[in-house]
Amino acid sequence: MLPQMKNYPTLNPSDVRVLGAKKEDGYSKQLLVFQTPFGCRRMAELFVPDEAGPHPLILFLHWYEPESSTSNRSQFVEEAVEMAKAGAICLTVETLWSDPDFFLKRTQADDMRNSMEEVVNQRRFIDFLASQPDADLSRFALVGHDFGGMYGVLSGSLDKRPTHYVIMAATPRFPDWYLYLPNLEGAAREAFLSEMSPIDPIIHIPNLAPAPVFFQFGDNDPHVPLERADEFFNAAKEPKEKKVYQSGHGLNEESTKDRRTWLKEKLGLAK
Repeated sequence: MLPQMKNYPTLNPSDVRVLGAKKEDGYSKQLLVFQTPFGCRRMAELFVPDEAGPHPLILFLHWYEPESSTSNRSQFVEEAVEMAKAGAICLTVETLWSDPDFFLKRTQADDMRNSMEEVVNQRRFIDFLASQPDADLSRFALVGHDFGGMYGVLSGSLDKRPTHYVIMAATPRFPDWYLYLPNLEGAAREAFLSEMSPIDPIIHIPNLAPAPVFFQFGDNDPHVPLERADEFFNAAKEPKEKKVYQSGHGLNEESTKDRRTWLKEKLGLAK
């Protein structure tokens, strides 16, 4: 890991503002805005159970699929509601890739800096969850799909507070994505591969141990072929599990059911 990624500006309570709050059946929710150390803001939504704690924690990191309406923090709202009703404090967050045009706007010259900043922002989301009243830090799950899983691995490699991981349709190396566009060839391509290699998730997935990791992949995923999925899984240490679904990159309803069941079981939530 790059030395400059080890330390970060921790979250100050003044960096978070509540934009709205609402009581629902069995839980309450708050719409939040986080001020980042990089001059921008990130939206998030907090879901808190009605029942008394202590409560496990879940941080949800969404995927990038600009053609999908769920390529943003809304992807996991339904799951966050279910988990909050079952007893977990949940946070769904805005990320670097929440902008549908993110991939078109960036270049390879941006990718390392963007990556380091994203890890800082995720660790500050971890700070926020860990500071919640009645938080049980011995039960803290991070769930990430696609980029969410890849950057979640980096964050977890540095920050040992998450105790369980669900990694969904994530590829083991950032250039698997970032060389789609713009196209690089020859020496420029090799230089980019070398630059990004210190933060490739496959290098850092072993550092999540002893946290259990549940990998979910699709058997018809054009972005994460099964050879890559196997390579990523094999690099992780025990305890780990993997399930492959008859699906594409977005996975399917079976994967959603399995993920929710796994989280409830591992975090001791109501079934």
